[in-house]
Amino acid sequence: MPDQAQVQKNHWFRNDDVPGVAGPDRELIGYGPTPPRIRWDNDAKVAINIVINYEEGSEKTFAMGDNVNDGMYELPFEVDDQRDLAKESMYEYGTRAGIWRMFRTFDRYNVPVTVFGAAVALERNPSVAAKINERGDEIVGHGYRWIDHYEYSREEEKELINLAMDSFQRTLGRQPEGWYCREMSVNTRELLVEDGRFLYDSDYYGDDLPFWTFVNGKPHLVVPYSLVVNDCRYIMGTGFAAPSDFVEVASRTLDQLLDDGDDCGRMMSIGIHPRITGNPARIHGLAEFIRYAQSKDDVVFMTRSAIAHKFIEQVPAPASPDDRLNR
Repeated sequence: MPDQAQVQKNHWFRNDDVPGVAGPDRELIGYGPTPPRIRWDNDAKVAINIVINYEEGSEKTFAMGDNVNDGMYELPFEVDDQRDLAKESMYEYGTRAGIWRMFRTFDRYNVPVTVFGAAVALERNPSVAAKINERGDEIVGHGYRWIDHYEYSREEEKELINLAMDSFQRTLGRQPEGWYCREMSVNTRELLVEDGRFLYDSDYYGDDLPFWTFVNGKPHLVVPYSLVVNDCRYIMGTGFAAPSDFVEVASRTLDQLLDDGDDCGRMMSIGIHPRITGNPARIHGLAEFIRYAQSKDDVVFMTRSAIAHKFIEQVPAPASPDDRLNR
């Protein structure tokens, strides 16, 4: 490992990354001016993936022995030294009311969704797991609990992944092809590839298309996610004051992707949470956008797994990193 004091002293004149720093190499170039010409189901140019982040009941709480209350709350209040029953009840709104309003909306518009599911959250509300199976929605591993994976050692994280996968098997009768942490560690992707059960991960925000990377010589698919059309912006002070804000950002995103200056198809990620978008006004805004998107001829709603498989049909795994760049 490099001497960190020397790294700190000399960082200002470097033009590359320091050798030996843990984690994957940065991937700054991407597809450049020649992305692949991708088409999705129904030969659509844009695939929209709606992600339900189902975390309620697995978040950090004093009630579960964490000695901290989770931070995503409607108001900027913090209770530091005891249970925050107000915050707990907001999360309970998501699992008692919000998730079911979401399911009714997606049933009404016949929209498939991907569920980033924290395993413990599904264990604690089996009727939600049953509804996900009934609808045939995709489940993506979102951790055993809704916790930050960078806080754990490599071996602890490996155990957490195994605990989650065993839990999904018990609760849903199936295991996910994809993985998305709350916050990945420098070990996450390597652990997923070593595990061998995962087709892709979504712990990445750097593109509008899936892409192949290499981990210890093995090709691995990344299906990027986004925090832009994401309902966390309702409560984290960085975007949406009203549902009309969400609708405008989502609609403008779709319009641009449909006419992005080239003939490349792309994907659009929408991230929502039952405790946030499950509230009536916000789900009303999401439904407005769904109707807008469904009015377009060149748009399709797909799960992340379906996007991954459709991409692989058109861009198979490369034999080497050089082969990946020379397509």
